[in-house]
Amino acid sequence: MTAIETTALTKRYGDTLAVDDLALSISEGVVYGFLGPNGAGKTTTMRMLTGLVRPTSGSGTVVGADITDRDGLRPHIGYLPEEPPLYDHATAYEQLEYAAGLRDLPSAPARERIDSLLDRLGLSSDDAATRIEDYSKGMRQKVAFVQAVLHEPDVIFLDEPTSGLDPRAARTLRELVVELATEGTTVFLSTHILPVVEEVADTVGILYDGELVAEGTPTDLQQRAETGETRSLEDAFLELTTDTDEQSTNSTDSAIGEEKTDG
Repeated sequence: MTAIETTALTKRYGDTLAVDDLALSISEGVVYGFLGPNGAGKTTTMRMLTGLVRPTSGSGTVVGADITDRDGLRPHIGYLPEEPPLYDHATAYEQLEYAAGLRDLPSAPARERIDSLLDRLGLSSDDAATRIEDYSKGMRQKVAFVQAVLHEPDVIFLDEPTSGLDPRAARTLRELVVELATEGTTVFLSTHILPVVEEVADTVGILYDGELVAEGTPTDLQQRAETGETRSLEDAFLELTTDTDEQSTNSTDSAIGEEKTDG
């Protein structure tokens, strides 16, 4: 079954073409790594797929729900944006129980799932009873991830999910992503941390100047490197997103440097 499908999906902001004629067909239970330099259109794509931004033209569905129908999409998706909105004056428990209530989740099973996920990610019950305004970036990220997956959606969109996480928590999150996919959840993952994609993604799509310039397994893309030998995904990424008259070092700075919000 197809979980995400788009046809000629396009978004313009005035004269700027952010996403150009995007065609995707992603099966259920797949971890799809969505890569591209800053400004390539990744975040805009995710916002269209989650119903937050209307496309200029083209169409798309997520598990059969039209991406312009936010009410139809809502039960099926979870979304972790790069800068997740959390209530600073709430505790993690209050934030997550509020989210569970909005989803009409039974309180006892929801609390059990909250406790389990927070524990997996290294947040204690004392941490969860502390106001979010006192949290580090990594702690906020853990709460936001739990909020995104709490209702066990069919498709989860993750934008830089390991941002701010320590190595142990980042590994746990990668393990959770793989577990979710094994259970049938489709994970649409955007990140600049290419080793994460190499480790967890079944399929990788590379966006450049709003266009999908390559798609395949990580191994497929590695073998497309011009040297003819198997290279890293980073090598393939740089070759596929560098114009012939550009220096590779410029692409390195934009593609795998500090995590920043893209267009």
